[in-house]
Amino acid sequence: MAIKKSELYSSLWKSCDELRGGMDASQYKDYVLVLLFIKYVSDKYAGQPRSLIEVPKGSSFADMVLLKGDKEIGDKINKQIIAKIAEANNLKGIIDVADFNDADKLGKGKEMQDRLSNLVSIFDTPALDFRRNRAEGDDLLGDAYEYLMRHFATESGKSKGQFYTPSEVSRVMAKVIGINKAQGRSETIYDPTCGSGSLLLKAADEATNGITIYGQEMDNATYALACMNMILHGHEAYDIWHDNSLSRPYFKQDIKNDPSDHNLKTFDFAVANPPFSNKAWSNGFDPEHDLYQRFALGVPPLKNGDYAFLLHIICSLKSTGKGAVILPHGVLFRGNSEAEIRQKIIRRGYIKGIIGLPPNLFYGTGIPACIIVLDKENATSRTGIFMIDASKGFMKDGNKNRLRHQDIHKIVDAFTRQLELPRYSRMVSISEIEANDYNLNIPRYIDSTEPEDLHDITAHLLGGIPEHDIEALSDYWQVFPTLKQRLFASGPRASYSELCVDSSQIKPTIFSHPEFVAYTQTVTSLFEQWKACNTPALKQLGVGSRPKALIEQLSEDILRVFAVAQLIDKYDVYQHLMSYWSDVMQDDVYMIAQDGWQANEDLIPRQLIVKRYFAAEQQHIEQLEAAKDEITRRLEELKEEHSGEDGLLEEAKTEKGTITKNSINARLRDIMTDPEAMDERMMLNTCLDLINQEAEASKKVRTAQKALDAKVDAKYKVLSEDEIKTLVVDDKWLASLSADVQTELNRVSQALTGRIKELAERYETPLPKLSEEVEVLSEKVHQHLQRMGFAWS
Repeated sequence: MAIKKSELYSSLWKSCDELRGGMDASQYKDYVLVLLFIKYVSDKYAGQPRSLIEVPKGSSFADMVLLKGDKEIGDKINKQIIAKIAEANNLKGIIDVADFNDADKLGKGKEMQDRLSNLVSIFDTPALDFRRNRAEGDDLLGDAYEYLMRHFATESGKSKGQFYTPSEVSRVMAKVIGINKAQGRSETIYDPTCGSGSLLLKAADEATNGITIYGQEMDNATYALACMNMILHGHEAYDIWHDNSLSRPYFKQDIKNDPSDHNLKTFDFAVANPPFSNKAWSNGFDPEHDLYQRFALGVPPLKNGDYAFLLHIICSLKSTGKGAVILPHGVLFRGNSEAEIRQKIIRRGYIKGIIGLPPNLFYGTGIPACIIVLDKENATSRTGIFMIDASKGFMKDGNKNRLRHQDIHKIVDAFTRQLELPRYSRMVSISEIEANDYNLNIPRYIDSTEPEDLHDITAHLLGGIPEHDIEALSDYWQVFPTLKQRLFASGPRASYSELCVDSSQIKPTIFSHPEFVAYTQTVTSLFEQWKACNTPALKQLGVGSRPKALIEQLSEDILRVFAVAQLIDKYDVYQHLMSYWSDVMQDDVYMIAQDGWQANEDLIPRQLIVKRYFAAEQQHIEQLEAAKDEITRRLEELKEEHSGEDGLLEEAKTEKGTITKNSINARLRDIMTDPEAMDERMMLNTCLDLINQEAEASKKVRTAQKALDAKVDAKYKVLSEDEIKTLVVDDKWLASLSADVQTELNRVSQALTGRIKELAERYETPLPKLSEEVEVLSEKVHQHLQRMGFAWS
């Protein structure tokens, strides 16, 4: 049976993390990812003639497994495995960066032997088989890599997690620059600060027709990681260079023929997440006399390199090039030389858009950042910059924030379609930006704050609910036009209304109103429409199916169907589907894609079989449990009432203060002939009878449950494929998603109910009436104090 992917990755990380010892995760990742690399190339290429990666005989992962328990395991991994693969494939300085014989990091003697043996064992599992890694759209390795990298970045600390750009942000950047339109490997993508290559890889994944990858990274270990990751992800034809892209840019127009050429190579696409506000960006060269004319628009401050990287990327783009750069918000509004550079960039039309991101997304810093989207192709005709404030759309993920599926989709939809959404996105004209002295700070152009809930002083004084508060709920009244008249009536004063129903009846009034009932039916019918369109595809799943293509189809279709829904945000419904996919459905579909429709408890929880086939038996057990609980309640009440001091059950307590069957029988033997203990004997016998009844009731429950369990076990063995599909698709997946849609309906009703109750309670008691009540209460206190003999003045 296939192991769940989520369980595989979590167990992989847990095992790795436990073996880390005192080593920092930013260092330990190098060991783990080298092993992942050796495992991958061994599965993929060992024994294959003329393969892309040569695995010399005696140097495969299987040979590494044979070293487990060897006293010289570290030295032999270095020399017999890694060194030979590195030499055979020109990977020196890439896969041999981590020293597997380093006693300072891995321990000495037996400690190193055990740690490395256990580390190799983690990857020696049949579930981690990369021979068919990308078969049928599945990317087992890519998902495992992503899982490990996110956790390594999380654990590496504030100053050491910059090697990784969150995949969600990477996906946004790739989509907004339109890399999916790339026609093939003749087109190029470049990252001058590529780190471990995570951003480049996610961007390249969006180029379905292929693309050629270029990158430069100055940190040696991180550069090695990037090269390994290119191979791990199937991008063997990469060009990653180890050096500083500002002081020594490697990629030039014709480097092979003329190494002294000072014209930078230009690319079709560029992405980057450079180090924020780098104070040493100019080390190694003189920006005032830059050989590559990158700072013709101005030289950035010597203590802040944000614009240095931005200008380098602009110069590295073709005249039709598109790019996206992550930078701190300060680049949008800082003054002096940066303001001058910003003004010139805007006037040239290079900036297509700006996307403000939530704070605390990145692993090297907690400050909020933005994506600067560049587009040279349409620069001359650009009349505005499209801005998005996406700062409020995220979820908490440990000590970091993380973009949800719905946040990614909403950003991309708004940007690519240029959708102007209230408090979220708008096209800002260049003339407006000029009027603001070329300040691009997003809050100047998009007010994302929620409208303030202002109190009406007149209503507080004289009562009534202000009409402007009621009209603020106009979105609801458009859907429920007569509900407003059912809930409110005109008050004695103009512009103020009265609530027609008691405050406790607001919710029942809304729920029972014909317009709300019709609305509920409409939303339910939308889900039924989506279900009807997609159920056939779900039931046609089988061995070799493509899970990622499936969820793409399901999710895009649910957005299409719910686009017409009123009061419900289609992205919220989309998020329900994507969350359920991540939590449950993804594992199920991958199991089906590997093993087919197998009847097991991972795919079909027992309660689903009980509900469909053995509801009567389950109801009988619930009745037996209810009867047992009633006996237990009576027994507990009896003990509570009569086991206190001088109670008739007090002497039957054990040393631990409990009353048991044995302790009661012992007490009965002690007082059997005592004529004065008749009442105590009666109480003890009553308690004993209840204990026996409880035991008998428990036995009936256990017997019935055991019989039901046997029926369920037997049913698993005889389920047909059609029955399995019904249980999984209808009873499990679609039932759960239907319940999720119902939560959105509940949210609509609760939001309306809550707001009306809030307004009703806010203005229910006018100030004069409150004053009268205060006077009445004050008089009562005065009279009470007088009766107590206190003077009152």
